[in-house]
Amino acid sequence: MPEVRAVVFDCDGVLADNGSSWQNIHDYFGTENKEMLAKFLRKEVTDEEFVADDVRLWKSVQEKIHRDDIMRCYSGIKLMQGAREVVEELHARGIMVAIVSSGVDLLVGTIAQMLKVDDWAANGFEFDEEGWMIGGMPTIVNSHDKGEMVEKFARINQLDPSTIVSVGDSGPDLSMMIEGSSFVGFNPIRAGAEDAFTKAGVPVIESRDLREIWNPIFGEDFSNQR
Repeated sequence: MPEVRAVVFDCDGVLADNGSSWQNIHDYFGTENKEMLAKFLRKEVTDEEFVADDVRLWKSVQEKIHRDDIMRCYSGIKLMQGAREVVEELHARGIMVAIVSSGVDLLVGTIAQMLKVDDWAANGFEFDEEGWMIGGMPTIVNSHDKGEMVEKFARINQLDPSTIVSVGDSGPDLSMMIEGSSFVGFNPIRAGAEDAFTKAGVPVIESRDLREIWNPIFGEDFSNQR
């Protein structure tokens, strides 16, 4: 197996111990968007259409939404167990760490800063100069084609795909596995995730401890590290 030079993580449910950074906002405002979610998972609506409908629902509850309101949605969210240790050990080995998430950039950016990752990308909102929400930003990370960002990361850093491992918790995260690269399924509690991982023939870690990904990537237990 080629030497691992980069590990690319999803954020929600992988590096962050939450379900979905979008659902966190729905929980805060007491809204739900299950019908649109089903359409989105069937690829009947785009990321931008999905976000626009979410914003419409939230503003039906609170007409003016401030950036601080969104940040409050993430109060109390912690790093996934083992996340800090794994990222620190990857960096100690000279391995690059990136986040490619279709989640909300306000949370993803916070997690990226906490873990001192090398690069990250996520989606988010447009705010005016005073911090009031205008709407969703143009999509940066396509939920169903996250490989676009992994390929960009590889080009910028001159990485051969065979040296990249991606880690995700959902079926759409499999799109991070660009040709020639590897993938590890982690914490597959999302609908259809385990079936998708099994069908793709990738290693699956049914755990909420990120240190468990170490063995399928490096062939040794994390407990053997520093």
